[in-house]
Amino acid sequence: MRPKPLLDLLNSVKKQSLYPDEILIIDGSTNDETNKMLSQNIFQNLVYYKVSESERGLTKQRNYGIARAAESSEIICFLDDDTILDGNYFKELISTYLLYPNALGVGGYIENEATWYKTENNYTPKFNDFFYDGWKRREGLRYKVRKFFGLDSDKKPGFLPEFGNGRSVGFLPPSGKIYEVEQLKGGVSSFKKSVFEKIKFSTYFEGYGLYEDADFTLRLSKIGKLYLNTNARLGHFHNASGRVNKFKYGRMVVKNGWYIWRVKYPNPSFKNRVKWNIIVVLLSFLLLKNILNIKKSKSSIYEFLGRITAWFLLIFSKK
Repeated sequence: MRPKPLLDLLNSVKKQSLYPDEILIIDGSTNDETNKMLSQNIFQNLVYYKVSESERGLTKQRNYGIARAAESSEIICFLDDDTILDGNYFKELISTYLLYPNALGVGGYIENEATWYKTENNYTPKFNDFFYDGWKRREGLRYKVRKFFGLDSDKKPGFLPEFGNGRSVGFLPPSGKIYEVEQLKGGVSSFKKSVFEKIKFSTYFEGYGLYEDADFTLRLSKIGKLYLNTNARLGHFHNASGRVNKFKYGRMVVKNGWYIWRVKYPNPSFKNRVKWNIIVVLLSFLLLKNILNIKKSKSSIYEFLGRITAWFLLIFSKK
């Protein structure tokens, strides 16, 4: 349902220093606009599939595409349709597999999510900063609140703590380094094709599929190594079309967040269960700070209600 962003992405693919052997478009649109756009713009090695309603949804469509990838392919890359690639994106991804032959997956680096600053060698991190590997960025309010209450992650970015609320790979700096991680963002990821003989994307995550990437990569990291290459860069330009409403989104944040937490830690300690629940409540009520903001108040209230509803329902059902 996003033909214009998809066209922008494909135009950036066209400029790649290493062009893909095959481009699969798995279209879950309820109209023909994407198909029309592709018929008017020719891209080398592109294969288009329009899926039926029963096959629609992020994880279903990924599994659909995997099953139809060329037998000769060794690496399968996934891209959100609202991303735009730097010229060496695929070259950098593939080079990582050569540097680390044990890699089962390699992620790209979203360069427009935050502004980072290189620090001096003697820099002392401040409360309002997030500091990692010689770089700093401004700390968001929800993380400052968590730090204040002693609920910040005790793991490196890209690793999930036992209380289930870590920092994503978005908290890795643009250092030019390759970092080992246990989570990757699905829309900027790649995997050896052979891994899909062992595991697939879970259909637990229906439709929009929030956190489906965390679920898949946390399971995969139990089998082998995952890396993020900060030189494999791209921009992610979030497009609102095709997304769920804020109430459903809020429910997904809590319900799906609980699910991936238990994928990694099936039996967390009582202390970590308490921490997880406190964070859910804190971050839910933090949304209400926008209640006086005319543009954000309605969506914030709906997301708050979605989060609290999901949290309450988890008492009665974990499915």
